[in-house]
Amino acid sequence: MTRIDFHTNIPDKIAYTCRLVRKARAANCQLVLLAGDRSEMATLDQALWTFSELDFLPHVPLADPHASSTPIILTEDDQADLPHYEVLVNLSGRTPAHFARFERMVEIVTRDEADTLAGRERYRFYQQRGYPLQHFTADKA
Repeated sequence: MTRIDFHTNIPDKIAYTCRLVRKARAANCQLVLLAGDRSEMATLDQALWTFSELDFLPHVPLADPHASSTPIILTEDDQADLPHYEVLVNLSGRTPAHFARFERMVEIVTRDEADTLAGRERYRFYQQRGYPLQHFTADKA
């Protein structure tokens, strides 16, 4: 059963996601990053290349011919067939269609009121279906 971690009260989801991806890659995890739309995916793509001069986080969009051999996949399509199903990082604000295929899912929920309310709905959805949930709250700054 998919383990689901909620990370809430996030001030900057792109920067937070980059740090989370760096940590997961240090543990040799393969990740799928589910963006809300193409614009967010492009922002995430750029941030993964530039957020740290010392870290290399190999990533490609799902449509790239090298996706099957790349450890970090970017997509906004939660219906697509994916090359791996280890960790899903959900930035989309919606319940991914095939989240249960993954060993683990991380939900990123910002401080934005609408995002917080949507995150609570997703939490209840997973909880009612018996998924193991963990909750991490970022410190308020």
